[in-house]
Amino acid sequence: MPADIFRRFNVQVRGQGPQTLVFAHGFGCDQRMWRFVAPQFEATYRVVLFDLVGSGRSDPAAYDDARHGSLQGYADDLLDMLDALGEERVDFVGHSASSVIGMLACISRPERFRRLMMVAPSPRFLNDPPHYHGGFERADLEGLFDLMEANHFGFANFLAPLAMGAQSPPEATAELEAGLCALDPRIARRFARLVFLVDCRDQLPRVAVPSLIVQCLHDSIAPREVGQFMHRAMPRSTLVELDAAGHLPHVTHPEQTTRILRDYLDETAAHA
Repeated sequence: MPADIFRRFNVQVRGQGPQTLVFAHGFGCDQRMWRFVAPQFEATYRVVLFDLVGSGRSDPAAYDDARHGSLQGYADDLLDMLDALGEERVDFVGHSASSVIGMLACISRPERFRRLMMVAPSPRFLNDPPHYHGGFERADLEGLFDLMEANHFGFANFLAPLAMGAQSPPEATAELEAGLCALDPRIARRFARLVFLVDCRDQLPRVAVPSLIVQCLHDSIAPREVGQFMHRAMPRSTLVELDAAGHLPHVTHPEQTTRILRDYLDETAAHA
């Protein structure tokens, strides 16, 4: 892999399997959030982790206002990384915002993807009554953006427990809050608007590869109805509902999340 791509996205490659499995993190996180799940696949896959531009240990200089003014720009980053990896097709696991980023990349270049696995995804966080319940009213999100503008640390203190769920271990909530606090405030505000105001519902039927949707039954960020909506709209999708609270099951319920991903990979191997 070219050194500049490796450095730009803080790419880490582990494992020696014949197929590549890419893990992508969500808003306010970095690749470390997959540390309870990704290592479980290293014996059978070439596991790739990376940080989105503006997150974790990615290169701060790689952020570009124009390119990263849309989620498609992040999808193009992903495709650049896949090209550098040199793999013909990969299996992709995305959490929340990265699920949509992976979906957009897959739509742009489906030949690069074998399967798409989406953990707690949402194509639209805003409610659109009467037929779509995304979980948020516009006033809710504008209040969130105003809080980010006025008090970045207060925003982190508010969002972390909401995302993790009331029953999550305190140390997990503290880790997410620290990750949110560590974000560059300007980049975080721009990315938050992209993520929370996006509407990719019309793109769902265009996903041409087998896809998995992992939906927590008690998720305050992406409610159950979102996963069901996506499943109906995506022709080759499988929906698995996890009886868990929170928006980060790979952190709060890593064993169950690992089992769901592994079962899906095994069950669809012959058709991928």
